[in-house]
Amino acid sequence: MTDRGWLFDLYPDGQGMRLWFLRETGSAVSLWEPYAPTFYVRGTRAAIDRALARIRRFPVEAAPVERIEFWTEELVPVLEVRVRDLRQYSRAVSAAGAEEGIELFTCDIPLPQRYAYDRGVFPLAYCSWDTTPDGTLRAIEVNDDPWALDYPLPPLSVMELKLEGEAVNPRHGWRGRLEATFDGETRLLEGSDPHLLLETLAGILRKADPDVILTQWGDSWLLPELDRLERRCRIALPWHRNPPSADQPPPPADRARSYFSYGPALAGREAARFLSGRWHIDARNTFIFRESGLEGLVEIARLSRIPVQQLARTSIGTAMSSIELLRAHQEGILIHWRKQEAEEFKAAEDLLTTDKGGLVFLPPTGVHGDVAELDFASLYPTIMAKFNVSPETLDCPCCPGRNVPEIGRRTCARRRGLIPRVLSPLIEKRARYKSMRNETADPALRRRWDRRQNALKWILVTSFGYLGYKNARFGRIEAHEAVTAYGRELLLQAKETAEAAGFSLLHAIVDSIWIRKPGITERETQALAEDISRRTGIAVAVEGIYRWLIFPPSRTRPDLGVPNRYAGVFRDGTIKVRGLELRRRDTPRFVAETQEAILAVLARAGSLKELGDLLPEALSVLDTRVQDLLDGRIAPAALAVTKQVSQDPEAYTRACDTAVAAQSLLARGIRLAPGENVQMVYSTAGGRDPASRVRPLAFSSHDFSCDTEKYLDLTLRAAGAILGPLGWDASRLAEAVLRERRNH
Repeated sequence: MTDRGWLFDLYPDGQGMRLWFLRETGSAVSLWEPYAPTFYVRGTRAAIDRALARIRRFPVEAAPVERIEFWTEELVPVLEVRVRDLRQYSRAVSAAGAEEGIELFTCDIPLPQRYAYDRGVFPLAYCSWDTTPDGTLRAIEVNDDPWALDYPLPPLSVMELKLEGEAVNPRHGWRGRLEATFDGETRLLEGSDPHLLLETLAGILRKADPDVILTQWGDSWLLPELDRLERRCRIALPWHRNPPSADQPPPPADRARSYFSYGPALAGREAARFLSGRWHIDARNTFIFRESGLEGLVEIARLSRIPVQQLARTSIGTAMSSIELLRAHQEGILIHWRKQEAEEFKAAEDLLTTDKGGLVFLPPTGVHGDVAELDFASLYPTIMAKFNVSPETLDCPCCPGRNVPEIGRRTCARRRGLIPRVLSPLIEKRARYKSMRNETADPALRRRWDRRQNALKWILVTSFGYLGYKNARFGRIEAHEAVTAYGRELLLQAKETAEAAGFSLLHAIVDSIWIRKPGITERETQALAEDISRRTGIAVAVEGIYRWLIFPPSRTRPDLGVPNRYAGVFRDGTIKVRGLELRRRDTPRFVAETQEAILAVLARAGSLKELGDLLPEALSVLDTRVQDLLDGRIAPAALAVTKQVSQDPEAYTRACDTAVAAQSLLARGIRLAPGENVQMVYSTAGGRDPASRVRPLAFSSHDFSCDTEKYLDLTLRAAGAILGPLGWDASRLAEAVLRERRNH
């Protein structure tokens, strides 16, 4: 082998794949390899002959082979079709699939992933390679393992590009100077002279030559706007490491689209702007990067085989599916094309039994002390792995199997299912990362292991949802129901074990329990966790013991608590909040920060008594922030509410706030697609004219008058969620504010 380094990127190029490597020296190199992907055909001899006649115009080769059928695990004869011209692959698949009586398999995996499956490579794999003089890849050897924990990575150089100032979507009309940050230095680029702006940015890009360009709204606005300026000024920015040409094009761009998610809500995805030889990551258009940073993104890319630029813009479920597809492909299992697994017919009584979901015990409202929280580690994925829950193992015909609690189904005892085979190493790897995080004293290493385990957490969380999705390649709703049945049984066992040990149950939800006991200690809590682990066979960890814990009442039923809505402080001082305003994405920043400031004061309390002693200080903090609001000292960006547009702006028949804001933008020539977010500020929330109730944030200047009463109500509600159990609910807080205003 003549060279060594990391596989940085790959994408289709002509009749093969373009691969980018980062050498150990830090330089980048572009290589090309011919690639002819395959797909599989099954049907009657006559149907196969007709399908072959349809694809005869494409350069294909066909040969009979045997592969494994997913449901029966038996070898079945199929026809392997190899498309010699990669550019014709999707057309050949569509032509073959148009023939009646034909089943297609392993035919619609994105080509970069399929290449990685076939060649055994993965993003950021450390490799050795050999090439011909013209840059064709002759041989490649992977000297890396995607399941390694502490793997070497190249020192990636990152440049950040964004508009200065508040985080307002520039596509909605807000503008500012371009800000470029590299190697700790930030430069502001004036935009009054487009030629000078482009020439300066081009110089920065050439000098820095970054591996990664990290942007804010780069996909939806920044790069398209710079493209427009490039065309107008006839100045080309060196986005790509090698200038694109007919012989070496850039990675294919992905179009913007909206699509249905669960229920009627629509999710939108911006058009992707991919670069050649370097990555472009839009921090506003990526879930995985936002949750786990670059460390988590690379971890999932290595496991899923999805190139990093594509992975940054895809869903975590797509990454999970790719890991499943990879395992199936490696084992020679046929992957169905356009699979749909309809739910079995159930009588109403059976449906009520099987479709219960997770078990929940409602918490009592108020403030509590001497409370410990215990959590099952990755409960649902571990159930799938431990109890062999997979679509093909449920109610198998090959053995008596193991009974699933309550619902009258069985799981196979003879063969291990595909889903458990996929999940077991993921569960183990995440557990190892968590252990490494807890054992190290190095803050940088702790952050690295935590980001990687967090990325794997989202993969595992998604695996359960996809198990019940009928269009998922390996989904089946009955398997999903079997997992929740096991989960209910295990939670009951945990409750019984705790009560037998002298604890009382305060709250429980799906995979977590909150228990209390006067004078509760770390030692006895850890002993209980070990007892539950032994009884259930699934690891249980002590999340912590609370100094104090608040469960606010329901707004509609004040006598009831709300599952997974609480705030508390552990004995080590860590604040934990779930379900409250500061955790919601549609909460104005000012309201969230007010609630956070109150919690910061109360967090100093070491006991319930001290909590009461700190109440006056918490009320003083609230009073100061309310006064800032009433005096108009809060910037519009801190008051912005973010909502998702669910349909075209003209399609709204009711003048809800989202419709008013979207139509206001449309009147200025800015059309939002279903699924896009709109930021708005309440101007006259209670006004008679719907069009005046809200205003898009992009058009709200610092001297813009907001609806103070609306924001006061939101602030007092958020404060009341914390202070209510201490005797100061939202209505009492409102009375106090009213008295103060009268006095002034």
